[in-house]
Amino acid sequence: MLNIFADAAANSQVTMSAIEVGLAAGGAAIGNGAVGAGASQAVGRNPGAMGIILGAALIFVGISEGTFILVAFVLAGK
Repeated sequence: MLNIFADAAANSQVTMSAIEVGLAAGGAAIGNGAVGAGASQAVGRNPGAMGIILGAALIFVGISEGTFILVAFVLAGK
């Protein structure tokens, strides 16, 4: 398995860029999941604050996705 990655990295810079973008997408997905889990727990504990929690969660998801989009465009321009 490691030989495949080593060969891909040695032969093509495009493949390495694709791997980097994939890792960035995975990080954004983990961040979105953590925000969703935290928001659902917070609403479960205090249903009256749902509007405030939802607003904060949407801001943090936007930051996570925005970071991924910036990374993807920077790596695409490599």
